Amino acid sequence: MGEIDDSRSARPGDAEVEATVLRELLLLHPVQMTVEELIRDVAGDPDDFVERDAIERAVRDLARAGLLHRNGDFAIPSRAALRFDELFGD
Repeated sequence: MGEIDDSRSARPGDAEVEATVLRELLLLHPVQMTVEELIRDVAGDPDDFVERDAIERAVRDLARAGLLHRNGDFAIPSRAALRFDELFGD
């Protein structure tokens, strides 16, 4: 009781955006990217509010899940994400 089921509150496509954001960060690691750079690289139209919001939510949710860290404006993959990528990446 008291737990929130995130699967019902997630918007359609959120998991896909999260995967895209994490892939971009892992691909460019050790380069650190700002969230604004991620938006420019990932969004089809970086000025579109819906796309910007989806990417910002993805960064927030990936950080909450422990797959990336925020350092000011920068987003970097966590050690867990990097290790997973070593084990299962292409």
